[in-house]
Amino acid sequence: MMDVRPIYTDADLAWALAEVAPYFDNPPEKGTEEAARFDVLSTLIEAYERATIEMIEADDPVEFLVSFMEITGRTQGDLADALGSPSRASEVLKRKRAISVGMMQRLHDAWGVPVDALLPAREMVAA
Repeated sequence: MMDVRPIYTDADLAWALAEVAPYFDNPPEKGTEEAARFDVLSTLIEAYERATIEMIEADDPVEFLVSFMEITGRTQGDLADALGSPSRASEVLKRKRAISVGMMQRLHDAWGVPVDALLPAREMVAA
């Protein structure tokens, strides 16, 4: 029997992420119950993260990032790991450094943060 459950909370998300992590090192064989479990859990994780991200309404990339970190239980240390430097994480959070395209890509790859949520808002200027 397949061990899966709905994801309603961050604790549920943490459980599901821990369950799928081993599959990245040892992918299950297609057509097996383990492959089906991986697909179901991945779909549930994606749906929860998408719903969580959509709840964050921020025009400011740093505000979005801070809200995303709070919702997903991530710390400034986690951000430093994702960006590769504690000082870089601090500078971003204190708005002393803009979020570069490279940082956006690293956050997307590490945490699944949508790149477009980290783009600065641009005002339309009439010509």
